[in-house]
Amino acid sequence: MRRRDAKGATGARFVGVDLCFDDLRTAKSFYAGVLGLQIAEEQEGHQAEFEGEGGFICLENKGVESYPSKDKALLLFEVEDLQTSIAAIGRERWVRVENRGRFCTIPRGTTRSSVESPK
Repeated sequence: MRRRDAKGATGARFVGVDLCFDDLRTAKSFYAGVLGLQIAEEQEGHQAEFEGEGGFICLENKGVESYPSKDKALLLFEVEDLQTSIAAIGRERWVRVENRGRFCTIPRGTTRSSVESPK
């Protein structure tokens, strides 16, 4: 797969993905045992995170988080200037905006995406 360094109007950089599962233990066994990924961080019964060259993969137990897309994928992107990025995407396209230290948003018409400023 070819990597592109070009960034759109938001300057967003992909940082990871959260995937929700009914059976976290089986999912974790597949990613670690079959795919050979190493667990970087884990909260037993809640989530297991694998670090990769292109970003992280976090497996979550379905229903442990409160956000509405708990049964779908969550794509995480990092941007330098959050307000500029929101404006570039269009404020009217966002369903909910949360500010929890790092900024998290859920845009309309997508599974779920999160945009955050660097730590």
